[in-house]
Amino acid sequence: MIAGIVNPYKSETYATTELRKAAFINAIKTIYDENPHFKQLCGADNYDNRIEPLQQIFYGAPGTGKSHTIKEKTALAEIGERVIRTTFHPDSDYSTFVGCYKPSMKPVADKYKAVVGKDEEISYSFIPQAFTNAYVKAWNTDEDVYLIIEEINRGNCAQIFGDLFQLLDRGDDDCSKYPIIADSDLARYLSIELAGSIHKNITPDIKNGKKLVLPSNLYIWATMNTSDQSLFPIDSAFKRRWDWKYMPIEDAGKKWKIKVNGNEYDWYQFLEAINKEVFTLTHSEDKQLGYFFAKANNDGFIDAEKLVNKVYFYLWTDVFKDYDYESQKAFRKPNSNDPIAFKNFFEDLKDGEKVNEGMAEQVLINLELERQNKPQNLFE
Repeated sequence: MIAGIVNPYKSETYATTELRKAAFINAIKTIYDENPHFKQLCGADNYDNRIEPLQQIFYGAPGTGKSHTIKEKTALAEIGERVIRTTFHPDSDYSTFVGCYKPSMKPVADKYKAVVGKDEEISYSFIPQAFTNAYVKAWNTDEDVYLIIEEINRGNCAQIFGDLFQLLDRGDDDCSKYPIIADSDLARYLSIELAGSIHKNITPDIKNGKKLVLPSNLYIWATMNTSDQSLFPIDSAFKRRWDWKYMPIEDAGKKWKIKVNGNEYDWYQFLEAINKEVFTLTHSEDKQLGYFFAKANNDGFIDAEKLVNKVYFYLWTDVFKDYDYESQKAFRKPNSNDPIAFKNFFEDLKDGEKVNEGMAEQVLINLELERQNKPQNLFE
């Protein structure tokens, strides 16, 4: 907690509303914008002895809180609108990461009047994307700026970064060791956007857009799910340019519970049990589930429908379907050795049920989980 600023919702339950969160964030943003001493406290000058790498990849099993961790670490920068996010995917390329010339409609000025008319015409201009937006913002401030790349291993990094790859080598001053020459379109755009920059490390070649150099206050952080079947493996040369932060599977302390068939089960106990099954089958942690794989409702419960459609569906399609049923114990019908077919979760539904809660609970019973709620005493 920053001195003098108290989060009034910290002690509230998980059900804290988004409206209240927004009100608190807006209050902090007002203080940030109106108090130069607070801005200085949050700025880059206070990080001469950096405790966070400039370039790092948070990796681990799905649901281990990689994005959540980044969000917490960049909370102050988020308030100052110094966080730019993008997500890689198989169709990502250099132009969607850096920018390119694109057509757009522009109002046409009236020939006979000094006003803009209603007619429009097609014009072409350089449209910046995430990297360029972060680059410009960082050179126009001395405060830390963060470029966040989600799912970095789902895109072809060599194709997306192109010659920007060379900029990832940082020198003792935390700027890029080896500048690269910007193409003419990008250089023209940067010369306009950086014209007023007074950054302590900016040079004439950087200001006019001729050379590209990552400034010392530009962080590039990324997330990577180890379970993803990446279409484009990341080569070792690219990997060496990053620090790597492993996110283990651990209890987040939320005390979330599963509510199914009228009974309650501890969410983390389920994760421990099912992850043991997954590891036994796959001999790998990649397919295991992290605490945030499924998000509880506002009451702190993960209901049967979410349990089946999100958790069981993942286990079924990404893990257990590739192995012999005899090798696992989770998906077995009661009092028999017969396997549970996924369609069984949607058969013989009781009134009001969206999934067969009895069958959904059977998986938890097979994992030998302990019920958290006490059975009702019919004689009370």
